[in-house]
Amino acid sequence: MENITAVNEFLLLGLICVQQLQPVIFTIFLFLYLINLFGNGAILMIVISEPRLHSPMYFFLGNLSCLDICYSSVTLPKLMSNLLSTRKAISFLGCITQLHFFHFLGCTEAILLAIMGFDRFVAICYPLRYSIIMNPQVCALLAAVAWLTSFLYALMHSVMTARLNFCGSRKLKYFFCDVKPLLELACGDIRLNQWLVFTVTCSLAMVTCLLTLLSYVYIIGFLLLKSRSCSVLHKALSTCAAHFVVVCLFYGTVGLTYIPPTSATSVIQERFVAIIHTTVTPVLNPLVYTLRNKEVTLALGKVFGRSSVPKHGD
Repeated sequence: MENITAVNEFLLLGLICVQQLQPVIFTIFLFLYLINLFGNGAILMIVISEPRLHSPMYFFLGNLSCLDICYSSVTLPKLMSNLLSTRKAISFLGCITQLHFFHFLGCTEAILLAIMGFDRFVAICYPLRYSIIMNPQVCALLAAVAWLTSFLYALMHSVMTARLNFCGSRKLKYFFCDVKPLLELACGDIRLNQWLVFTVTCSLAMVTCLLTLLSYVYIIGFLLLKSRSCSVLHKALSTCAAHFVVVCLFYGTVGLTYIPPTSATSVIQERFVAIIHTTVTPVLNPLVYTLRNKEVTLALGKVFGRSSVPKHGD
């Protein structure tokens, strides 16, 4: 019989390295975390406080910024504390909670990106009906559906993982609690859990990604058929460029994270991609939107009292 014992905690060993380098790595992660908090916090603040940005596009951008703050906060504080600790432990309840919120926020981001793609599609292809289609009630409903659906999806993973039995080893070869590394420590039949990861999770990611890309296909096709002008096409697509960059960053890292590893090299690559996904991407989101959006740049200058920011003509 398998040696099944009650597990009260796990040891997060995914980023163990030379002891002398841990303070340096801690400083890097702390720097990235502070940039994330400041950048996304600034965008969230201006979206709320600036009347000019009270539109559907910026409503969803505010949701995304709030989500990115929470997303990094799920993994980074624990990771940084473990870098300075000799005992890199997380309680069983803390592990399941971290897993739940990681999938909850990740799924919400995927759905929000699809909604933002649809918003750009309506704005460009149906500009005269935009305010009617994307009215405040519809926007609030779409955001609520994104958050509620994602919560239920994450609850599925957290409940099914918490029901597993774990044998012997408590050493989790990862830097946070996720389903795949926890399944490596589980005893008994884990086929249903694996199916949920590789079918439900990957299917959800593929559907939201395809819906997002479909919005851009319709936008390009509509503009080519209507204007047949490259300059008009370029001008319209420039308004979507920031969103498209964020989509590529998000789905690129998600895809590489949940492809089953086939070698030790791919396992190391998976961990590296996971660090990019949980740490770097939320930091890049506010930078991408700020650099590519004049309205956001001007609003930031106004909020922080930078009266020297030049005004751009319409």
